[in-house]
Amino acid sequence: MAITTCVFDAYGTLFDVTSAARMAAARPENSEISENWAKLANDWRLKQLQYSWLRTITDTHTDFWQVTQDGLDWAMEANGVSGVRLRTELLELYWNLKAYSEVSKMLESLRAAGLKTAILSNGSPDMLEGAVSSAGIGDSLDAVLSVESIGIFKPDRRVYDLVGRHFNCTSEEVLFVSSNGWDAAGAAGYGFTTAWVNRAGEPLDRLSWFPHHELKDLTEIPNLAGV
Repeated sequence: MAITTCVFDAYGTLFDVTSAARMAAARPENSEISENWAKLANDWRLKQLQYSWLRTITDTHTDFWQVTQDGLDWAMEANGVSGVRLRTELLELYWNLKAYSEVSKMLESLRAAGLKTAILSNGSPDMLEGAVSSAGIGDSLDAVLSVESIGIFKPDRRVYDLVGRHFNCTSEEVLFVSSNGWDAAGAAGYGFTTAWVNRAGEPLDRLSWFPHHELKDLTEIPNLAGV
């Protein structure tokens, strides 16, 4: 069955989650993270994801903004930095993450070909609204779907149900794209055609399912979608 709908994870897939720490580190007043900002960003992202999984399996859901703050607090302590000003600055910058350079053109190509486009994210609606607005890609998206409508994080199957419910499409019509190997694997098990955007060249996650495609960036997505 032909692909009719292309769905994207947000953080790390469309939006560069390292850009908040990178932008902060470039400011003179933040010299304490000028050399280790990349590790801080990586630790922040890792704990953000881990806390989402832990809250799912312990049935203690909170929104992704709280998870993001908790992850930053852990990462700052782990990297020996502190301070309300720096914490506040990093969190403010997270609302204005940079989109990867190929995102805008890629989405425009899909829309021009008549495909539906959407975000499916753990992010809370207000976080996603801020990121989409900052990146200027709102006009290239048909929907921004957040897990907050069901109160559980990916890769729970109920999250992937949101796509068919919104677009009235079958799983075979969906190309799902994520920078998280575990997310692409979970979506493959659900029945989506999946593409893992492995920008960092990481090993494949050892799970029950595997992504159908592995890419270095998003430029080949229109080809995979049959455009």
